[in-house]
Amino acid sequence: MTRPAETAPPASMSRYVSLAVTACLAAVAGLAFHRVFGFGPVVPVVAVAAVAPTVLCALLSGPRKSGSWPLWISLVLTVVAWGAAVAVTVLRPALGAGTLPQALREGVLGSWKSILTTLLPVPAEPEYLVLVSLVVWLAAFASAELALRTSLRAVPCLPSLGAWAVALPLGVDGPGSNLPLAAAAVVLTAVLVLLRADGPGEGVAWRPLAAGVPAAAVLGALALAAGPVLPVNARPFDPREQVQAPPPQQRDGVSPLDRVGGWLLAPGQVLFTVRSGRHEVQRLAVLDRFDGVTWSSSAEFVPTGSRVPEPEGRPDEEDVVEQQVTVGELPGVWVPAPDRPRRVDGLPVVVDPGSGALAVPEPLRPGQRYSVTSVVPQWTAEDLADAALARDAEAEAALELPWGPGAQRPPAQIAEFRRFAEAATHGAGSPIERAALLSEYLRRYAAYDVTAAPGHSYRQLDYFLAEGRRGTPEHFATAYAVLARTLGMPSRVVVGFSGGRRAGDAVQVRSGDVTVWPEVKFDGLGWIRFNPLPESGRGSKGNDSVAAGETEQKLEQAQKSAASQQRGEEPGGAEEEEGPRRPAAEEEPAPWWVFASIAGAVLLAGYVLAVLLAPALRTRRRRSGPPGARIAGAWHQVLDHLSDVGLSTARTLTAHEVARFGASAAGEEAHGHLRPLADLVNRSRFAASPPGPRDADRAWLHADAVGRLVTARAGRLRRLRRRLHPRSLRDRRAPEAKAAVPPAGGASGPPGGQGAPRGGAAASPAGTPPPAVPSTRGTDGRAARQAVR
Repeated sequence: MTRPAETAPPASMSRYVSLAVTACLAAVAGLAFHRVFGFGPVVPVVAVAAVAPTVLCALLSGPRKSGSWPLWISLVLTVVAWGAAVAVTVLRPALGAGTLPQALREGVLGSWKSILTTLLPVPAEPEYLVLVSLVVWLAAFASAELALRTSLRAVPCLPSLGAWAVALPLGVDGPGSNLPLAAAAVVLTAVLVLLRADGPGEGVAWRPLAAGVPAAAVLGALALAAGPVLPVNARPFDPREQVQAPPPQQRDGVSPLDRVGGWLLAPGQVLFTVRSGRHEVQRLAVLDRFDGVTWSSSAEFVPTGSRVPEPEGRPDEEDVVEQQVTVGELPGVWVPAPDRPRRVDGLPVVVDPGSGALAVPEPLRPGQRYSVTSVVPQWTAEDLADAALARDAEAEAALELPWGPGAQRPPAQIAEFRRFAEAATHGAGSPIERAALLSEYLRRYAAYDVTAAPGHSYRQLDYFLAEGRRGTPEHFATAYAVLARTLGMPSRVVVGFSGGRRAGDAVQVRSGDVTVWPEVKFDGLGWIRFNPLPESGRGSKGNDSVAAGETEQKLEQAQKSAASQQRGEEPGGAEEEEGPRRPAAEEEPAPWWVFASIAGAVLLAGYVLAVLLAPALRTRRRRSGPPGARIAGAWHQVLDHLSDVGLSTARTLTAHEVARFGASAAGEEAHGHLRPLADLVNRSRFAASPPGPRDADRAWLHADAVGRLVTARAGRLRRLRRRLHPRSLRDRRAPEAKAAVPPAGGASGPPGGQGAPRGGAAASPAGTPPPAVPSTRGTDGRAARQAVR
């Protein structure tokens, strides 16, 4: 007779049901990539990568009579399935072009570096999305296998945490928030643990699931509400700081500053066309490095999908400007946009996060179009009045005055420039006043002349200030920047355009609209523009430049007002400095949901503290008092312990019947403590002499031993769930429990002078006769089973 083949036990229903939860956990972790790409490109990729491996694992878990397929077969099949799925979904264009192997290799090995060197959100290129598919697929496959092959409750959640560990660092500084997804992950984790609470070979634990899911949902909602107001000020680790992207290959060998003179001499050339409801000054290039001969840019450009990072310092008032730009005859790689751009679409640009300057890897071509959204700051006198000069690393670099290429000693012009600047700003008491006076002085000191010889070296600036006193925007702006640096003010030069000519519904920006202005960096505000050009060098009022002129005039007026306020504060400025500059911002009340979230968090913390503290206080009270009360307290403590292993009521049970139930639920060792404790309880109730302190000490020794045995049998997690239930706040001495516990003290026996009933009398409240006790013959087991039920 042949021996039948042994079969592996089938996976429990709870494990199959938990597969849906593990797939959702992997999908939620994958959606965390929305800060990298946005929700639109990520959702379909995540859906396929979370569902497909889960279904594959479910199919491989039980089609054989001998049990699940070996793990190595699942690994091989899931790799093949992932390759097929990513080829027909994410990499479909590469599949049609015959470049699938190259695209797959680039997506697996190089996509992470491309993401880290691109400003978020990253363009949804197929090669980049391969990383999302791979991470989510692996997380879903590993979670499903752990759910099917292990009985540990929370282990299937770990692969999803690994997916979070990839998505979160890549999405640092990206738009949006992962707080709702994190709350959903917490809820799904709690549901998964509840589903797998009964272990292998059992059905779905619907009862704890029905009670636990709403509780988990409430905790997730509280976490979602309280997350934004938590006092977390730590700056997250950004891996982009560890990866340095090379600057683009700018094939334009001519600096925009060197083109200014030629553009002014041929002013009719249309460089680009702007369609917008509001025309603003267009910024082209930011030049912050001076070597004594020429100005250049130290920008560190990085690719971007569309977003430009926000600048340092933001005023209370800002204007959002949306423009559609069509490139004309604008040469070079610099891309014009109002200050400060926040989003660019339609053109593959690179951006300098520090200055917000835009460029393209290849020179611009006529006909190229792009849209740009900018936020133009509107500074007020209150913003500028108390501003101090910046002293960060960027500002320190913007103070350098090199001697010049090959120079062995400082040029004599630097000292002359310092004396000139000190004379121009004589009497200024604050940084904003010095900067405004220097701009006003240059505006009156020299004349505007487009025929002036170009150049901005030390010698040419010395000629402009000492002899010529005539120049283009190039001379005024570069002279201001050098003079400001001699006074310790960090400065730089910006090339841009102001004005234009109306052509239908658009404005044509011509070469004659070019301008140059200096900027000074203030602490907390960032770079502030100043205009040292005379009135004759500004855009004509008849060429549709009124909007740009109004913005510039507002800034100049704010600078003059701030400087006037500083001069007016000198005689008695102490009184004005006592009050804040902008009380309205400080008096703005917090929104209602902040108080509601705080109140909910306080109530939740109070409830947890109460349910954890009440049993400890109750145990302390039970241990105190006369010996009879202490014995009764020990019995109440034992009833609390036995409720962890199924004792739901003790109304109809005698003390010894409770002891026998404890033996069946917690083991025979527990019966060795429960039986003597039951004897002590009965003697305390019916004996003629009252119990002594030693009896009370023995009762508590037995009660503590029973507690340790029950904890080992029930488990700490089950005891913790019972402790967190509102019923833990109720004392066991409620009417339902009093029937099973004899009152303390040496009370006399039952009426009629009879002793305790055979088998141990059912305990009753003090001052009342004990309830009738049914015969224990043949009923002890049924009573214990009733107690369990």
